[in-house]
Parts: sequence; C-alpha cells; structure tokens
Amino acid sequence: MVEGVGSSLPERRVTNAELETMVDTTDEWIVQRTGIRERRIAGPGETTSVLATRAAQEALANAGRTAADIDLIVVATSTPDFTFPSSATQVQAALGIVRGAAFDVQAVCSGFVYAMTIADKFLASGSHERALVIGAETFSRILDWEDRTTCVLFGDGAGAVVLGRQEGQGTTADRGVLTTHLRSDGRHREKLYVDGGPSTTGTVGHLRMSGKEVFRHAVGMVTDVMRDAFAATNTTAADLDWFVPHQANERIIDASADKLGIAPEKIVKTVQMHGNTSAASIPLALAVACEDGRIKRGDLVMLEAMGGGFTWGSVIVRW
Repeated sequence: MVEGVGSSLPERRVTNAELETMVDTTDEWIVQRTGIRERRIAGPGETTSVLATRAAQEALANAGRTAADIDLIVVATSTPDFTFPSSATQVQAALGIVRGAAFDVQAVCSGFVYAMTIADKFLASGSHERALVIGAETFSRILDWEDRTTCVLFGDGAGAVVLGRQEGQGTTADRGVLTTHLRSDGRHREKLYVDGGPSTTGTVGHLRMSGKEVFRHAVGMVTDVMRDAFAATNTTAADLDWFVPHQANERIIDASADKLGIAPEKIVKTVQMHGNTSAASIPLALAVACEDGRIKRGDLVMLEAMGGGFTWGSVIVRW
C-alpha cells in the first residue's frame, strides 16, 4: 500500500515569457498547444539523484518511516547522474541505507508506472517489505535549447512514494496496487528519442520528437491499457475517484479522459506548472493532490503514462 508521498523541484522557475526571449515562440502558442505555463529547470548541483533523494526524504517523513525501514529502491529515470552506477544507488547512499537492493528503470515517461509495477511484484513475492519508488529527471540536460518545438515542453523534478507490503483479501477494497498493465513497441523509436548514447555516439545527445506522431499514437495506446485495468478490477470510470495521468500535454490528457468517460473534475493536472517532467510527472502530481487534500485514504486512483520507445502502461491503486 502507499504509505507516503514526497516531491522535490529545482529552485529556478522558467515561465513561457522567459522562453520568448530565448527562442522563437510565444506564451499563447505554448499554452494553446500544451497547457504549459511554466516549468522548473535544475541548476548546478541539482542532479537527478539529489532531487530524487529530497523527494524520498519527504515521502519517508510523510509516511512516518525512516530510511532504516526501506529494503528496496527503484528509481525511474532517463537522465541518471552517471552512465553507471545507478541513480538509485546514489539515493541509497545519501539516505544511509546499506541493505536491500537499489536499481534504475528506464522507460522514459512511462518509467514511474513501470517502477511501481516492479516494486509491487517484489513486495507481493515476499522478498522485500518496503520500497521507495521514485521518478526523477533533469531533462533540461538533454534538451536542444535552440529547438523551439521541444525545449518549451519539458521540465525537471522528482517525486516519490513509499510502498509497504500488506496482506489483502484479494478484492478491489484492498489498499495498495490492484492491477498493472505494461506495454512497449520498439518500432516507434524515431518518433521520440535521444540522438546520442555511450554505444553509438559516445555523447549524451539531445531529445528529438515528432510531436504530431506522438500525439496520434498516445490517446489510443493509453486508453487501451486503461481499459485493461478496468476489466481486470471489474471497475469503470465511474468508480474512479481520481485520474492521475502522465503530465505531457493537456490536450492528450483531456482526450484520453473523454474517450473513457472520466469526468473532468476527477483529473489531476499539474502540467501547467511543471511541464513534462517525464518519469517524475505522475509522482509530482500525486504529491500535489495529496498535499491539497484531494487524494485521501480509500480513494481509487488510476495512473497512466506513455513514453519514448514507445512504452506505455497503467496502474490502479487503492489509496
């Protein structure tokens, strides 16, 4: 079950107005097409693992737990501090944890959904008792700041949840992860990718995207795995208390919700103030909705995401 949530954002806030001074764009153009009004950009010293550690500390405090209670850390990121070791091990060290396992998951914007699924399997197997599941990114490090079609979309940040093992009755009333559904299709690489890497160019590279193609595939893909989640739990959109999607684009969010009949008032949106933070977007949104009192114990919450590769997936969790 989810015991606590936390988040961490870089200090620097970059508005659309500031971007107008950097590239050929306008606030109106960005808002109309994406819903984004501002984003956070990491400064010197604000690495992925630093943001992840801060989010983890906040989640532990929120859960009333200490680092000593954690025996699994899964960090979803496409922008690790180093090629290796994993950012998860850097978080582990920063928290003073010397037991259990820590590793990264790379599924781009679907990373947090993948990480939640993996952690849930570990806990359900009985091999581990309590996990930190973290989505953390510094996408600003891989953006081409002269490409107005991509640099306006992304931001940096980290979000975390503490997942604890608890025996349930096998019904949808159980607290915790009820069902997960993951998909991928590697044929779509060129629609959203980074044009560098250790084994190809020996460089970090920059993010490249065919925005119209991504949009065209996104709604159909995510609604399919959401339907699978409803079928697996014998629930419907009407049963959901909250829909917390990947915060990439407000039009994609609204179209996905509309296609499945999810009421607008049930959608948690933070894209306007965070931009697309990739694997960090869902846990950041969860943290906001928990802090302001929207998501409460017992609520039924749907998570979904789609990312480069393509990867996509859904999770239904009883809070």
